[in-house]
Amino acid sequence: MKEYRFRLILILGAVVLSLYLLYPTYVNYNNQKAISKVVAEKEKEIKASNPQISADKLDSKLKSIEDSLKNADPSINKMKLKSLKLGLDLQGGMRVVLEVNTGKLLEKLAKNPDDVFKTVMKESEKEATVSEESMVNIVAKKFAARGIRLSRYFGNIRQTDSEIISELQKDADDAVTRAMEIIRNRVDQYGVSEPTIQRQGSRRIIVELPGIAREEEAKQLLQGTALLEFKLVKDPELTISIMKKIDDVLAGTYVDSTKSDSSLAKGTTAKTKQSKVASTDTSNKQLSAEEFAAKHPFFAIAMLDPKGKSADAYVKGDDRDKLQLMLNRPEVQQVIPNNIQFVFSAKPIANQNGQPIYMLYCVNKNPELTGGVITNAVATISPETNAPIVNMEMNSDGAADWARITGANIGKRIAIILDGVVYSAPVVQNKITGGRSQISGSGDLQEAQLLAIVLKAGALPAPVDIIEERTVGPSLGQDSINNGFNSTLIGFLVVSFFMIVYYQRAGMIAAGSLLFTILFILGFLAGFNATLTLPGIAGIILTIGMAVDANVLIYERIREEMETGKTLKASVDSGFSKAYSAIIDSNITTFITAVILYQFGSGPVQGFALTLMIGLGASLFSALVIAKVTFDYMVAKGIKVTIG
Repeated sequence: MKEYRFRLILILGAVVLSLYLLYPTYVNYNNQKAISKVVAEKEKEIKASNPQISADKLDSKLKSIEDSLKNADPSINKMKLKSLKLGLDLQGGMRVVLEVNTGKLLEKLAKNPDDVFKTVMKESEKEATVSEESMVNIVAKKFAARGIRLSRYFGNIRQTDSEIISELQKDADDAVTRAMEIIRNRVDQYGVSEPTIQRQGSRRIIVELPGIAREEEAKQLLQGTALLEFKLVKDPELTISIMKKIDDVLAGTYVDSTKSDSSLAKGTTAKTKQSKVASTDTSNKQLSAEEFAAKHPFFAIAMLDPKGKSADAYVKGDDRDKLQLMLNRPEVQQVIPNNIQFVFSAKPIANQNGQPIYMLYCVNKNPELTGGVITNAVATISPETNAPIVNMEMNSDGAADWARITGANIGKRIAIILDGVVYSAPVVQNKITGGRSQISGSGDLQEAQLLAIVLKAGALPAPVDIIEERTVGPSLGQDSINNGFNSTLIGFLVVSFFMIVYYQRAGMIAAGSLLFTILFILGFLAGFNATLTLPGIAGIILTIGMAVDANVLIYERIREEMETGKTLKASVDSGFSKAYSAIIDSNITTFITAVILYQFGSGPVQGFALTLMIGLGASLFSALVIAKVTFDYMVAKGIKVTIG
């Protein structure tokens, strides 16, 4: 036994280490099974107590229960982190292909964009959808065809077009790199385990989120540009005056007092104009809805507060897009001052007969402050209103500006706008020092937490568009696991049966070494935090088939040696030694192919290549070490070993 001691210790160590690395996976499986059982029972209780509960609210409650169960015992999350990771195709989740909108980035970088610039950008964006060429090169060619130098919009007058193109290409490349970093920060804070984020081509990013439950939240997390702005809400008198002009334009009755003889006196005040709106509304009380909509198309959709407390308009959800189209009409844009814009509330403020009601705000176009000064954001529940809020902290520059802005606008409203929609528009009660502020208006705490993550992780340098989306449900993932397990089991049984029938007792040794091969593969994957995917299972099955290749070469060599009249021990030693070169050569060539697949492949191809590489190493160890020790021991003990 002394001559086998080192090899036995090596084998025992490999087995114990593999079992140790797989132990957290076993514990995590039992934990998840217990949690799923509790959640299923709670789901039945909730449905029994509230049969009319919506699917979204039910999912939110169940997720809250599941999170509380997981957080109740720190060892649960600890074991989950150490367990064997499953890929998107096995545990379900989302795979999203994002494309950084380089066109919007160029619009942001441009100085003094005019109609020509806007026309070129539209043409370039259309061409970019069917071309592999970079957006920067397409734009440069469009300007060159018109005889326009790029310095008109980018860089400075002393730079050549080639220098500006080089800088813009660098900006576009940096935008993709930064977008990847920001998305990674957001995903990490969101709590997705083992996400995959990688670049594809010049402007695309592939994001895989295994186990993701809420698809809309994930899309918001990935696409939210996090453009936070603080804008002053305009006074009611001015707002109503502008709305009246818009209404007149849409009705076809607007007359510009600066270009015609108007019945309005030269010194007419905004207050007088407001009273005219009120009198118009009074005189039309007896009109039918159709007649009122014909005379006042804007006010038929944007309903003013009947109590007159503010000039914010109420808009039904079905009319929101219609009103936005009205505001975008060129003739309407002419009567809206350049420094003013209309924005909607992020969430409905009420429901009327099942119809969501949104608010329409009139605000300054230029922000008083932007979200670039935010250093921290935390979601919590307001003790005053018991509603979810996001508390924000600003850097020193932002705190100084915020104190100045709030101090100069006491009694006025400041709209907190994120990605073009208003989350809240509080009245400034006093000067705010210290750089602290808050955002209200989130539907629930989970939504507030998502908003805090987006704000804290930073703003994307350019918008990202989802160009491909694939979702794998948990049930489909479980089916893949079951099918993969059955395929592996069938493959093992078939190969083992063939080896035992053809090589008899020696075939039993080969079949036993296959079990160790599978154990070592799974242990290695768990120990190095690798991810097991469906193609990875295919790699394991292929490894099972290839693993006995080494045994076949060895056994055939032993047969040849025994036919020459050598003893069993001499035949075994000679068979192993003479088969080494052929075994090593065949496995090295396969390993090189797997390395190439892993290096240049992506996603599923990499998963297949990884398990194939691990499987090759494990099968060599099993065939050349475990099988050899087993043969030597049986020969030394005089146990008859038959090889067919």
